[in-house]
This record gives sequence, C-alpha cells and structure tokens, in this order.
Amino acid sequence: MTGESTTSIQGPAPLTIFAMPKAFRGHIGVIQRNAIASWTRINPHPHVLLLGNDDGTAEIARELGVQHVPDIERNRWGTPLVSDIFAQAQKLSNTPHLCYVNSDIMLFDDFMAALLRVAAWSNRFLMVGRRTDTDITEPMNFQQSGWAAQVRDLARRTGHLQIARNIDYFAFPRGLYSSVPPFGIGRFWWDNWLVWKVRSMGAPVVDVSTQVLAIHQNHDYSHTTYGPGKDTMMASDEAVLNCRLTCENPADFDEGLQWRYVYTIDDATWKLTPQAVRHNPRHLWKNFKRNTSRPVGMAKLARRALRAPKSHPASLPRD
Repeated sequence: MTGESTTSIQGPAPLTIFAMPKAFRGHIGVIQRNAIASWTRINPHPHVLLLGNDDGTAEIARELGVQHVPDIERNRWGTPLVSDIFAQAQKLSNTPHLCYVNSDIMLFDDFMAALLRVAAWSNRFLMVGRRTDTDITEPMNFQQSGWAAQVRDLARRTGHLQIARNIDYFAFPRGLYSSVPPFGIGRFWWDNWLVWKVRSMGAPVVDVSTQVLAIHQNHDYSHTTYGPGKDTMMASDEAVLNCRLTCENPADFDEGLQWRYVYTIDDATWKLTPQAVRHNPRHLWKNFKRNTSRPVGMAKLARRALRAPKSHPASLPRD
C-alpha cells in the first residue's frame, strides 16, 4: 500500500466506519453516495474509510472528505477478500471501535447513540441489527433542512423490516476479530460466520434493531457477474467456497453440517432497549430450532462425539 490515501486516520472519534463500495454506476452509484454521505453526518462524527478501487470510489472519497484505500487483496475471481478488508481497517484506524457497513445502508445519530450505550455496558461485544428496506431512487439533498427526518419518515411509512438473516452492519471493539478467513465479499455466508465467531468466543452479541433505524436502499444484483438474482450467485463456486470457509472443522462441510455456522441476528444473546441492555431469550429458541430441524445432522454430531469427544475444534457456542 502506497500513497497518501493509505495514511492512518487521525482524531478522537469513537468509531471508524469502513466499507467496500461497488462501482458507482447508475442506481447503485446513487444509493451508495446517499449511504456514505449519511455516515459523514452522524454525530459525533465517525471516521469513514472506503476500500477498493472500483469506479468512482476515489472520486466519492475526495468529494466527501473521507479516507480511501485503493488496494485490497482479491480471490481468483477478482472479488475483494473480507479478511484483508477487516485487516486494513484495523491497521489504518486508531478508534476504539470499528463498524463494517454495507455501502447501501443509510445510518443516523441513533446508530452512534446505540454504539456508545453498548460500549459503556461491555468492552467486548458485537453489535448488529435488522435493516429496513426502502425504495430510494434519487440522490438525497443533504443541504435541505430536515433531510434525515424526511428519509426516516419515508422508511417508517413505506419500508419493510427485513428478516434476521440479512445482516448489514457489524460494530465491534478493536481487536475482537484477530483473524478472518479469506471470504469473497458479497458472496454469502461470511456475515453469518462473523456472528458465529463472536458467539463461539463467549462474547455478547447485541441486537439493536429496535433502537437503530438502518435504511437499506433497495436494488437488484445486476452489478454482479451473476445477474440480477441471488439464486445463481448462491450456486456459484465463490459462494460454495465461502460456505466451506465458514467451517472451522473442515469435516463439517463434507458431512453437510455447515448449518452449524449459519448464525443470524436472532442468535444475539442480548438486546438493546430504551432502558438498558437486556437478555434476549430469542437466541435460545433459534438454537433449539436450528438443531431440532436437522435430526440427521444431530445424529452425525452425536456419532462424532462418541468416536472422538475431544477432537472437535468447533465447539458449540456458549450462551
């Protein structure tokens, strides 16, 4: 990495938001600029770090006054690696907390408020939350008074709260993820692993869905090489490799046990309420449902435990 764009971030901000935008073309370009500009207006101001050299990223970084890191490791298909994205963000920031955010997600002051509350409660956590899907097709006018209230009102009136499987932001203290497998970004499974990994370490996962309005600006998948739908992408070699990489015990993938690592927001052990961080009993139901809906898989795990009870490195997470 060379050049002024990769110098370390300076300043006392409590948070670095980092993201890997897609090429700024057409509708994807519009909604990504909306999202990144919204991050720069959060109070207190976070540092914002854009990674990658897809078309328009450097120009948007200059326009919005945020840091840009052009060079990110990629896999053999040319897809940026989550491992290097997380490593570069931690290397180049000096804030106590970091947050990876998908580049189509608009965030507001309530996001920072939630982070500060969770950070005051624990020094080791992962903060996640559900998004609200909203149709936004035009560039936001950030100079207009009340722009944030208007777009938040639009989301509340017309938006759709997504299911817990879709995870679009991950806020955590520096050093929580000491290493990340070389997942291809945007090719599924890696986000589930991020939640599973924290649970496997016994650290709290906090669901802030009721306290944070995260607006996902709707789009198709025409920006990928796999076409406008998810099905083709999920069947791709990249997605299959990502799925394999989630399995810390390689035998899990070969035996069809990769579901053990597919954790979602429903697996959060805690939730943020207006009053406090409280236990989230939903994760118990989620784990029960995950296991009881797969009797064949559970039988395989039981046989494995009987054969070699101490040989399995991917133990079930502690509650």
